[in-house]
Amino acid sequence: MTGMSAKIPTVMSADELMDKAFRRASKISKKGSDALDTKKKTVLARITASGDVVHTALANYVEKFPRLDKGDDFYPQLIDLVIGTDQYKKSLGALNWAAGQVELLKNRSLREVRRYKDPARIDAVKNGFYGRLGSYVKQISKDLLFLQDAKNKFRQLPTIEPSVPTVVVAGFPNVGKSSLVTYISTAEPEIAPYPFTTKGITIGHIQDDWRKYQIIDTPGLLDREFEERNDIEKQAVLALRFLSDVMIFIIDPSETCGYDLEKQNRLLKNIRENFEGVPIIVVESKSDMMKTDNDVLRISSVTGEGMEALKEDIISRLRVIFRQKAAEAPLDGE
Repeated sequence: MTGMSAKIPTVMSADELMDKAFRRASKISKKGSDALDTKKKTVLARITASGDVVHTALANYVEKFPRLDKGDDFYPQLIDLVIGTDQYKKSLGALNWAAGQVELLKNRSLREVRRYKDPARIDAVKNGFYGRLGSYVKQISKDLLFLQDAKNKFRQLPTIEPSVPTVVVAGFPNVGKSSLVTYISTAEPEIAPYPFTTKGITIGHIQDDWRKYQIIDTPGLLDREFEERNDIEKQAVLALRFLSDVMIFIIDPSETCGYDLEKQNRLLKNIRENFEGVPIIVVESKSDMMKTDNDVLRISSVTGEGMEALKEDIISRLRVIFRQKAAEAPLDGE
């Protein structure tokens, strides 16, 4: 799914597709042994060319738009929210149907042209072919527009690899999430667009010898209680659940983030309920300012306290998940 929009061709509207087909056909003229042979050869070539333009375009769209693989849970959830899976599949199915109908129509029309010797009947076949070709394309005009819009939305989806072990960072704003992502990442984390958040998501990568992991912060989604979100945002949070192999929840005991401990712990409880089954590492940040007696790891982006220990803990957990995912991955050819 990575970089999926790069492979998707620009989807023409119904009018654009028919204009292209007719332009291609109108440029063709063939020379035959006599007037009838010339007409036949020209009409045969024009029907073939215009039919092929439409069939090839539609078949190419069907082939190049991404499949929603069953094992790839995160993107199907996200695509359903952003695009609408049911209509997406219906539109691709409609294009596939139209491509088949165009090919049948073309072959039938070519047989008729070859059989006739009357120029008027040959013209009638050609005109009938053009009319039905336009009719098929018109029937899928809304599907073409839908898929063009879908392509634009695919371009806005974040570049995340669901097969790569992933740690998601949660907690209220200003508790130290971005500092942690930057510290643990092997390079400068990238800010990627993500529907439902105003700031986008922060994606960092962790290199562990030859293994690679992801660490993700989602400002605007996991820093509010579930009940405060609208329905679309709730579903977006649930989509993240499929991506999360490990979660880090950061609490700021100094409360300088602007949220008291009671509210922070309530958010943690909320996260636990909605990410059931996902291991959650709770850490306290800003240990240079304040420490509690809680039995959790304390970190500071100022002094570096606890950062290396946390990184080692995360990597050890992700190594286990990496081995599990490698064992579950299908062998080539399966």
